[in-house]
Amino acid sequence: MPKVPSCGWNWNWSGAYRGGFPAAPNSQNSLAQAMITNPRLIVQVENGYYDMATPFFETEFTMTHLGLPAELQKNVKLNYYNAGHMMYLQDDDRVHLHDNVASFIDRGMKQ
Repeated sequence: MPKVPSCGWNWNWSGAYRGGFPAAPNSQNSLAQAMITNPRLIVQVENGYYDMATPFFETEFTMTHLGLPAELQKNVKLNYYNAGHMMYLQDDDRVHLHDNVASFIDRGMKQ
């Protein structure tokens, strides 16, 4: 049997349990703390409506429940695409993704 590469496969899931079963690690608190520590930090999330790997309802909930003050919550932007996880495979969404990422970079340069 081939050896599994260590890169990306050795996640530490310790402490990530719900009801005795492993759950995905939660970075919500770390993100909120990073944004509080650096008030110039901006976050942009790209969401495909039909994404079954990272459902956008969960992302919306997480991003709107970070417990940030209003002046920091405005540093979070959610964008939506009529695609799934790989929105860049659809021509219209790829153009919007490009424009949104370029806008994010421009916005970050002005921070």
